[in-house]
Amino acid sequence: MPRRLRIDLGGFVYHVLNRRAGRLSLFKKDEDYASFTNVLDEASERVPMRVVAYCLMPNHWHLVLWPRHDGDLARYMQWLTTTRMRRWHAHHGTRGTGPLYQGRYKSFPIQDDRHFLIVSRYVERNPLRANLGFGVNS
Repeated sequence: MPRRLRIDLGGFVYHVLNRRAGRLSLFKKDEDYASFTNVLDEASERVPMRVVAYCLMPNHWHLVLWPRHDGDLARYMQWLTTTRMRRWHAHHGTRGTGPLYQGRYKSFPIQDDRHFLIVSRYVERNPLRANLGFGVNS
């Protein structure tokens, strides 16, 4: 069965997310988070992308991305997820042991300014809702 085509138009903002297979941890140490943000920066150098917001949780991540051109979102995400998966497996010595992510990343176009604010607030507050202690008063 062929994959459904994704909406991938430039000039629109997207909420993008993915989760680790089996809901296992993606990020255990500070270095894991730093490694992901480095790959995020490298991906933006390869495919220019406006990263509006992001949140890294122990077993998943959320990105709010604003591509300039049609097809940029797919190119950016393909490089980001493939590179991250390869480096993660190499670092953990788990090459060839199965997928890192539970499936393809999910992307949802943000429809208007109000939706943008709601999604951005959701992404920003995700660690607080999960009681991860990243709040101002922590």
